[in-house]
Amino acid sequence: MALTTFRAPFPGASPVLRPPTHGPPAQSLAKIFQYETVSYRKPPSLGGMATPPSTQGPPAGSGVPEAIHRRRWAILVVLMFSVLVVVLDNSILNVAMKTIASPKPTGLGATQSQLEWAINSYTLVFAGLLFTAGILGDRIGRKKVLLGGMAVFGMGSVLAAFSGSPGELIGFRALMGLGAAFVMPATLAILVNVFEREEQAKAIGIWVAAVGLAIAIGPITGGLLLEHFWWGSVFFVNVPIVIAGLIAMVVLVPDSRDPAPGRVDPLGVLLSVIGLVLLVYGIIKGGQLADFTDAQVLGSIAAGLAVLALFVVHEKRSDHPAIDVGYFRNPAFSAAIAAVALVFFALMGVTFFMVFYTQSVRGYSALESGLLILPLAVAQLIFAPRARLVVERFGARAVCTCGMLLVAAAMSGFLLLDVDTPIVVLEVLFFAQGAGMAHIMPPVTTGIMQALPRQKAGSGSALNNTFRQVGGALGVAVLGSVLSTAYRDRIGDTLAAVPGLPDSVRRSAGESVEATMGVAEKLGPKGQALVGPAQDAFVHAMHITALGSAGVAVLGALVVLAFLPGKEGSGRAPDDGRPRSREEASADR
Repeated sequence: MALTTFRAPFPGASPVLRPPTHGPPAQSLAKIFQYETVSYRKPPSLGGMATPPSTQGPPAGSGVPEAIHRRRWAILVVLMFSVLVVVLDNSILNVAMKTIASPKPTGLGATQSQLEWAINSYTLVFAGLLFTAGILGDRIGRKKVLLGGMAVFGMGSVLAAFSGSPGELIGFRALMGLGAAFVMPATLAILVNVFEREEQAKAIGIWVAAVGLAIAIGPITGGLLLEHFWWGSVFFVNVPIVIAGLIAMVVLVPDSRDPAPGRVDPLGVLLSVIGLVLLVYGIIKGGQLADFTDAQVLGSIAAGLAVLALFVVHEKRSDHPAIDVGYFRNPAFSAAIAAVALVFFALMGVTFFMVFYTQSVRGYSALESGLLILPLAVAQLIFAPRARLVVERFGARAVCTCGMLLVAAAMSGFLLLDVDTPIVVLEVLFFAQGAGMAHIMPPVTTGIMQALPRQKAGSGSALNNTFRQVGGALGVAVLGSVLSTAYRDRIGDTLAAVPGLPDSVRRSAGESVEATMGVAEKLGPKGQALVGPAQDAFVHAMHITALGSAGVAVLGALVVLAFLPGKEGSGRAPDDGRPRSREEASADR
């Protein structure tokens, strides 16, 4: 293959011979997933003299200024709190739904449909704008985008806390989704630009552990707040965290952007927003109706996929694309993206039904249910920051495949749960699930981020978060539909045998175990005959759904086994194939 000679990186250095690149290197993901590093020569100082090596500063050839390198761990803590408040808010809301449904002044008197849209309005805006937010951060500065996103999220939290009606709550939740869409990609993009390659895997592992912690402590926090304060406190609690985060970001977090972003691709951005919104709306609607054959559902999903296909065609033909879709031609990169979507498909589907199992079947309070999820967070806190060590020894393919199989085993273990199974069994399953995820998310996230140049870190982070969000939405919708259908089929005969129960009440009572329990409570002593069958029907439906989750996790294991590079791979990551100039390294910091 012909070699192209490039200008020497600085006076006195030899010219650099590199193969011409037209898209991502064929084997670049192999070394990325092994967390191997490349050493570069130190660029000249501003005075034109070479800077002597330092054992205290960043590695030789670093693209990170020394002042930023020294405070990188403090910056990571700030970024973790930014992620924690966004993820925690969603998990908190699940606990507060019952209270918000109560009549005023206890709640807002929201209907089931309004409660669903209080969640879905956030998801729809968040998923639709993630990719746009990542591109905008690369262009105007990731710190600016992060500060703006946090401010909007905080403002939405205040307004949501003091909503006077379910309609207002839905609108303000959408505003919170807008802010969150700009926070999530920016945190990961800043992380990649603050840490050197050899430390990125460790930092991303800690970042992933923060996400897992937020998912687990959300229900606990929500339960504590609802025991002592009004329902709006689950949103208002975000405000002090946002204020402290904004101050810390202004002081500590450096700005970074693509120094040569090129022309804007407005058509590509517009197509991505329309396509993602239509796709996610169709998924959400299918979950609400528990029917993915409905014309409205099929039309929305088909239209979303068609627009996204048009987006891909446009990006391939554009000379200034928003994202280089050529990266998806690399099987390892595509497998990492698919692994993110599949693992969150399985996780969110299980999280959805587990709340009903612990509260409606086992009788635990909202706070106690939140505490039961702690082993999942503990496992992620223990293993996620150390996952890189296992990958270095065994390779990403082996580690991620075993992680997926462990998740599948945990999902299958839910078949052991019944109405009176010792709760310690659930705790062990949660711990195993958390350990499996801790060995999947850090390596695949690191692979995705390091597959793209640092200048495009916002786009890489947006891709990671977009596929995670779509996978999670699919998990809740599809597995939620499976759960609902299986439960309705099982409880139908029992409800039909209740004398004097109107058809409309019978239909609504068969929608969920909560609905059946509500009817049983209204019927008084006669309704007690429904409690046992309702719990048995839910456990049956949960077992079927758990098998579906396990099947998805096994599919994920097959994908990573087939396409992720093993320990023997070689190649060089596209980002660090050359020393970066000082102007490029410190652009807008």
